[in-house]
Amino acid sequence: MSEFKLTTEGIRYIALFESLTGGVARDCIIDDENERIIFVIKKGDMGAAIGRKGSNINRVKKSIGKQIEIVEHSDDVKEFLENVFQPASIKNVTIVSKNNKRLAYVEVANRDKGIAIGRDGRNILKAKMLSQRHHGVDDIIIQ
Repeated sequence: MSEFKLTTEGIRYIALFESLTGGVARDCIIDDENERIIFVIKKGDMGAAIGRKGSNINRVKKSIGKQIEIVEHSDDVKEFLENVFQPASIKNVTIVSKNNKRLAYVEVANRDKGIAIGRDGRNILKAKMLSQRHHGVDDIIIQ
């Protein structure tokens, strides 16, 4: 697992997220460019974070005033990448080392490639950022 640093603002957002949802956040990334905040939450806390009919996550969204995205953490890089790309259907994830770089080849169902990449590439950028930060993956190639 890679080490990463949280900003003071990120720590504040994590405290707010945890107090409003009851879920445990492991990481918080503030993506000002895309007007969103990405929380990586403890495995098994997704239900608590979302709440009944989305009540908890909507409360966080209202309180912060930005789009909120949550990803469930996993110590297994393949499972983590599947979680990052949700709701896209992932067929297979292969981790390869080439030229001292760790690459992830993610095989996505044809109908879900647009979802995996996202508008203006925002989902693939999120996946690259989180996989680098949490598992030391240098690049992701969607197949």
